[in-house]
Amino acid sequence: MISFRLGVEDLADTRFAISPIHEAVLSLRVLREPGLYALHVPWRRSVLGRLDAPGADLLMSLVGPDRCVPDFLTPRPASFAATFEGELGAVRRTPPDVVRRDVLAVYPRGGLPAVFQEITANEDEPVLALRDAICDRLHHYWQAAIKPTWPQMRLVLEADTTYRARQLAVGGARLLFADMHPNLRWQDGVLHIDKLIGRHHVAAAGRGLLLVPSIFSHRPAPPVSPDDPPLLAYPCRGVATLWAPTPAADATAVTSLLGAPRARLLHLLAEPLPTVEIARRLTVTPSAVSQHLKVLHATGLITRARDGRHVLYRRSTLGDQLAGQSVNQ
Repeated sequence: MISFRLGVEDLADTRFAISPIHEAVLSLRVLREPGLYALHVPWRRSVLGRLDAPGADLLMSLVGPDRCVPDFLTPRPASFAATFEGELGAVRRTPPDVVRRDVLAVYPRGGLPAVFQEITANEDEPVLALRDAICDRLHHYWQAAIKPTWPQMRLVLEADTTYRARQLAVGGARLLFADMHPNLRWQDGVLHIDKLIGRHHVAAAGRGLLLVPSIFSHRPAPPVSPDDPPLLAYPCRGVATLWAPTPAADATAVTSLLGAPRARLLHLLAEPLPTVEIARRLTVTPSAVSQHLKVLHATGLITRARDGRHVLYRRSTLGDQLAGQSVNQ
């Protein structure tokens, strides 16, 4: 178990960040063990044919027997929305002793793959060559496997941060962590992260807490080293919507009444969603969605409320009744 003690100042400095390199690195576990990540099987099928075998072999070796990856590959995000190129640049500057330490930590019981054998020698040159080779392969992997769907992934991640920020504003830290993951417990100013290999207690001591939602994370993951500032990558909400097919038009009386686009929109708004997320799920432009939202709102079928930077739309009671009628027909 790893725990973070958070004081009043740390809670006041609790922030969110989105990290593209986190997603790229953590997605390697999905490629290696698809049975543990059933939600991502459609994504995995779509990218396997685009990967070159030599590069994939090196990247797959970064996932250890306990599904850990070297910490230096997931640097602390420097801003809310870092770029992949910026984060990869930080990885390229990792000192050789840190690269060696983190790679060896992934294989604590031995069995180091052949591609890593040279780093066991007390020489920096092979370690730096390995670091640069990994970065080159990660860049190619990002281009082939993550970048094509990154705009959609980022919208899901941003939607999660909006939801979590609201939870924090409404109910404080207790509500923020209540439904984040079963392995998290908030008690007496301490955030406990259960079922981890490491075991240490970290006092935030004014450094705050950085929360990083992740599409490819299956459980909360803090830094391995207790010397690092408090950070928690955690599974984000709404991942299943990424690979779900576009909702089919509803062939009922509601469709005849509203038209197919507005009927699909009404059925989608069982949960609060911003315009950009609605557009992503329906594969249309935000401006087209806005036109339909105005009509549905004017007729009382949906409600809207501002939440930070976004306006969230949801079916009203009347909209629920109408949508229920179409489902029952």
